[in-house]
Amino acid sequence: MSRPLYRERGVVLRTHKLGEADRIISLMTESRGKVRAVAKGVRKPTSKFGARLEPTTHVAIQCYEGRNLDTITQAERVEVFAVIRDDLDLLRDAVMMLEVVDQVAQEGRSDPELYRMLAGALRTLDATRHRVVAAAFLAKLLAHDGVRPVTDRCAACGTTIDLAAFDLSAGGALCRTHRSGGPISPRALGVFDDVVSGRLNAVLERPASAVTTEFAGVVTRAVEDHLERRLRAPAVL
Repeated sequence: MSRPLYRERGVVLRTHKLGEADRIISLMTESRGKVRAVAKGVRKPTSKFGARLEPTTHVAIQCYEGRNLDTITQAERVEVFAVIRDDLDLLRDAVMMLEVVDQVAQEGRSDPELYRMLAGALRTLDATRHRVVAAAFLAKLLAHDGVRPVTDRCAACGTTIDLAAFDLSAGGALCRTHRSGGPISPRALGVFDDVVSGRLNAVLERPASAVTTEFAGVVTRAVEDHLERRLRAPAVL
């Protein structure tokens, strides 16, 4: 019996060696959620599409369905994101986004919004080279996962005055009276509020600074709390 054939678009999240010449490719796809598929012979020098199946690449693939793993028979590049690949700092940011998506996406469960978020974030990072893009993606992912933090008032009492801390388990921003978690400056909290409220363009118009670095640190810790694990990408790269 012939196996069902399908075509998809997806972003390569990670790869694993399999045997002497193959790789297992994990992708976040447009309509099938996370897909794990074997790319046969891609580690051979003569492979026609091995270089097309590297992490961060946006690809169009053709696959045969399998019982445990699908098999990739064709792969064409949709977007390469060459600027990201040539900049170690940008690559670290991109790999961090891939790692988080790999953790939250589920195999076989369609999540086109997450796919569009990831592809769009990589596109924006490649075009702007702005280091805040990855942190903004993580903040939006929290909202996507149903844990959008409160950023414009105290999550405990509702006051908008003297906000000084951030604790995802407590709901987000906290005033000095109810503070827990870690500290956050008003300006970094303002960046957080801009991002989750849909004003990312305003943030991108401002150059990277100590404020955006602080925001990135806070949101990274929040995502790690949400995932209940430390992210590997920043340390590895």
